[in-house]
Amino acid sequence: MVNIAVLGYGTVGSGVVEVINTNHDIVNKRAGQEINVKRVLDLRTFPGDPVENILTHDFEDILNDDEISVVVEVMGGVEPAYTFVKKCLLAGKSVATSNKELVAVHGPELLKIAREGNINFFFEASAGGGIPVIRPLNTSITADDVTEITGILNGTTNYILTKMDKEGADYATVLKQAQDLGYAERNPEADVEGGDACRKIAILTSLVYGKNLDYNRIHMEGITKITTDDFKYADKMGYSVKLVGTTRKTDGKLYSYVAPVMLPHDNPLAKIDDVYNGILVHGNALDDVMFYGKGAGKLPTASAVVSDVIDAVRNMGRNVPIIWDDEELEMGAFEDSVSRFFIRTEEKDENVIKAVFGEVEYVDSDLNEKAFVTAVITEGKFETCCNKIGVKSALRVLD
Repeated sequence: MVNIAVLGYGTVGSGVVEVINTNHDIVNKRAGQEINVKRVLDLRTFPGDPVENILTHDFEDILNDDEISVVVEVMGGVEPAYTFVKKCLLAGKSVATSNKELVAVHGPELLKIAREGNINFFFEASAGGGIPVIRPLNTSITADDVTEITGILNGTTNYILTKMDKEGADYATVLKQAQDLGYAERNPEADVEGGDACRKIAILTSLVYGKNLDYNRIHMEGITKITTDDFKYADKMGYSVKLVGTTRKTDGKLYSYVAPVMLPHDNPLAKIDDVYNGILVHGNALDDVMFYGKGAGKLPTASAVVSDVIDAVRNMGRNVPIIWDDEELEMGAFEDSVSRFFIRTEEKDENVIKAVFGEVEYVDSDLNEKAFVTAVITEGKFETCCNKIGVKSALRVLD
């Protein structure tokens, strides 16, 4: 029997206990041993809950218990999660976490400690929720030169954009609906401004290329300025509007950003709606492969965490190599990244537009404005051009 502890008994933590109990026979068979939840850490009390008898408010009860071999961290946030996880690893306990903030900031360090201690630090649920993407990136897509990883990485924003598209509702109205349904937090900034997706693409990029991409280096834009008119234009053009995190290799250099983009309807990511997420990986030998599923939620996320627990139990006394060094990943300057851009402007004079942007492709407009798609230009040139005329809205166009 292998004893484990769960740090945090919120949505995901209670889901982890539920998955282990509900799928007890399956989990034990696949782990090769019985998995027993010996301790649960939380500041709260849960009268009448089955974990009441194993609940502790003191982390030291878990750290100092030599019978506990694997620790699940699902508290969220950087602290005290970082301190607790580091102490557990140094004490010889493997750790499974869903905490993207922790992994994005301290992933390389915690992996190094696990490697040196011949234990494991697993984080399958940190970038895709219930979508199994990290393990395939680490074990299956290893023979390819990966030239692109692009994903719809946040269920909240995808739900909002889907409703705006399908129902014609404005951003504020749909955000309120998402909050009422529990899809969006009362303070939705981390989701709608792109911070959540930014951390996730940083984790995925670091794993693909084996070096550390600090999420603070990634250009980030949110969805708060998207309007229903943008969707009307996109539909007319045969595109969908999605918030993506992407890292692409162009002329040997890597460029990464998080932003709302136009995706053609035949792009598989364009078909992903509501709270679902999807991650598209392109390799020079593999070509395209996509991972799809629920990127959040109690049981989907818990399922991914428990799969890490099973992996940790299977590999007791043996470190599973995950290549993610603390050396900084070399990135191209964002202003040198290239794209086509869809632009809406109040400037009506096509000669002025041509003088600024060069040859463009106009889109029919029912509004008192001009709408067009540029040729492929750099981000730097785009910024310079936008400063010369009044731009109402702009979206990158991914083909």
